[in-house]
Amino acid sequence: MPLDGKRICGPEGTKSPLLFIPKKQTNLLDDNRKRTDGRHAEDLRPLFLRLGINSQARGSAYIEMNRTKVVATVYGPREIQRRREFDMKGQLLCEFKFAPFSCKVRRQYQPDNEEKALSSVLRETLEPVVCLHKFPKSRVDIFVLVLENDGSALAAAITCAGAALVDAGIDMYDVVIGCGLRQDEATTLVDPVYEEEYRPEDNHQSGEHGNMVLGFMPLLQQVAALQCDGELQPKTVSAALGMLMESCYGIYSIVQECLTESLKNKLKKREKDVTKVIS
Repeated sequence: MPLDGKRICGPEGTKSPLLFIPKKQTNLLDDNRKRTDGRHAEDLRPLFLRLGINSQARGSAYIEMNRTKVVATVYGPREIQRRREFDMKGQLLCEFKFAPFSCKVRRQYQPDNEEKALSSVLRETLEPVVCLHKFPKSRVDIFVLVLENDGSALAAAITCAGAALVDAGIDMYDVVIGCGLRQDEATTLVDPVYEEEYRPEDNHQSGEHGNMVLGFMPLLQQVAALQCDGELQPKTVSAALGMLMESCYGIYSIVQECLTESLKNKLKKREKDVTKVIS
């Protein structure tokens, strides 16, 4: 893998500053049943969404969930190269990428296995949502870049990519909303931050531990995709799925308001352009 030539390497024998960062408390909830950021277990982080931030792309969106920041851009539909097999259904190309400075440990410019896996999950989530039969012999490119990762990056990417597709005018069955969840034995945390997410290397002794990410279509009330990591029982997954759906409805109201406002701004801009042409 090529090295990052734009970064100045330290002298030999230096140690990573991460070794000197004190470890935070392992308890996910304090005595008042609140998290480290003051939220309750079922509370979502404040959400900010804006469309049309990239004038060079057909559609784009930027989402900010406290310290998790994601931008998505959409290009196409484009004609598929002739050397590929003919297909009457359109195709989606999804690329999920962490910015090198987005995580505590600096990422490489080249995509690693985690980014490739997340790109595949993102594509599988968006395929049931987009009307691919309306784009024969064509391909829609979706690029997601995580500017800062403070947990639930995949869930934020799903919501951001869905909003960018709407901004691009791509035909869809419904808007897709993403939401994440952390299960720690009997404790369930909705929209976890980075420190709250499940990691296999934490060596949990017993109980149910894992993450869940849901891609949900609120109007159709259908699940586009569900990803589970860790060890979870079917009853736990069923109960957690209900909580995720309720959270998706809460996020959908904010996304719907943002989409409506963006459409009004486009109509006003179009009226001004028509007025200028007539005058």
